[in-house]
Amino acid sequence: MKVLIVGSGGREHAIAYSVAKSPKVDKIYCAPGNAGIGTVAECVPIGPMEFEKLAQFAQEEQMDLTIVGMDDPLVGGIVDVFEEKGLRVFGPRKNAAILEGSKAFSKDLMKKYQITTAAYENFEDPQKALEYLEKAKFPIVLKADGLALGKGVLICNSLEEAKDGVKEIMLDKKFGTAGNTLVVEEFMTGREVSVLSFVDGKTIRTMTSAQDHKRAMDGDKGLNTGGMGTFSPSPFYTKEVDEFCKQHVYQATVDAMAAEGRPFVGIIFFGLMLTAEGPKVLEYNARFGDPEAQVVLPRMKTDIIEVMEACVNGTLDKIELEFEDNAAVCVVLASEGYPVKYEKGIPMYGFENFKGKDGYYCFHAGTKFQDGQIVTNGGRVLGITAKGKTLKEARKNAYDATEWIQFANKYMRHDIGKAIDEA
Repeated sequence: MKVLIVGSGGREHAIAYSVAKSPKVDKIYCAPGNAGIGTVAECVPIGPMEFEKLAQFAQEEQMDLTIVGMDDPLVGGIVDVFEEKGLRVFGPRKNAAILEGSKAFSKDLMKKYQITTAAYENFEDPQKALEYLEKAKFPIVLKADGLALGKGVLICNSLEEAKDGVKEIMLDKKFGTAGNTLVVEEFMTGREVSVLSFVDGKTIRTMTSAQDHKRAMDGDKGLNTGGMGTFSPSPFYTKEVDEFCKQHVYQATVDAMAAEGRPFVGIIFFGLMLTAEGPKVLEYNARFGDPEAQVVLPRMKTDIIEVMEACVNGTLDKIELEFEDNAAVCVVLASEGYPVKYEKGIPMYGFENFKGKDGYYCFHAGTKFQDGQIVTNGGRVLGITAKGKTLKEARKNAYDATEWIQFANKYMRHDIGKAIDEA
């Protein structure tokens, strides 16, 4: 089989690594890819939003399957373009990717089908949002409706902060058109857990749980980022939580999308908050989480191609997912200054240290080749993942491995997986 992966981040590197393990696959391409993905796939210089070019390439090279890793092309309708040309593609169509593309849509869906989530209101008029906030109780959460690279969420502790937030999102358009609609949501407290799942339109198979660390600095301080590290499984995701979500959240979401005439095929990512009243949905994503994929996929024993083909064919009910009985931790190495301002093009050293080391992975996120040298090319540069028999062992291994890579403006959090000690 020939497989094309669309994207260029750590998530796509983790997907490419998993695809490369499948005995079914002879050749992997990735558009546009990065320096790390280039070790397992042939990188093709086509951008993820160039749908026609990508489809043409898939036709010419006779791809058996295209896997779309990123949210923007999915929400933009890449799957529809591929399907129109008779190409097999893994991911939701545009009308289903709205599950991530519009937070207002997903909140309304949960309300309609009684899927547990935080109380909320949607606003298109900044004035009306401000009037509502005058009477609201704080803290409160403001979310830009559309895609904002994981950064369009503001937690406001006072009315003043909330007023500034409305201005930032709706008037100043800090997140562009994503802020045309604003979702105002009650603030929930509890532990966050991420659960990824494969879906074929009617059947859902959940993967092992994970937990992300969104804030830039130690102690969950600083700005929101795309994610600074993860661990899997979450010790807080108990049997009881799993049973509740299977009953009231997972299948209910798949059935709700089908009932709305938007059957969902691909990955649904459930961001959950384990509140005192029970689990509630924080958000949905329509693709693998990044960096959640970097800890979940290395632990998956089932052939990823078999699962994805079953999703496309509508035969997921015949597949049981298997995961290793161990743990994994990923620590993101970022460029100093991320997520605001940082330098690119800084040479990196030490990749050879990962060769032949079983259970250690260096997933490239923001890297490229420049004059034969791997250099930094983004805010989040690498995801250093390691396995261990326990979460504590995996965490120790991951932090040890962060020392193997050197570059001038290397930055990371030192408390990824701190919650493990509280479990």
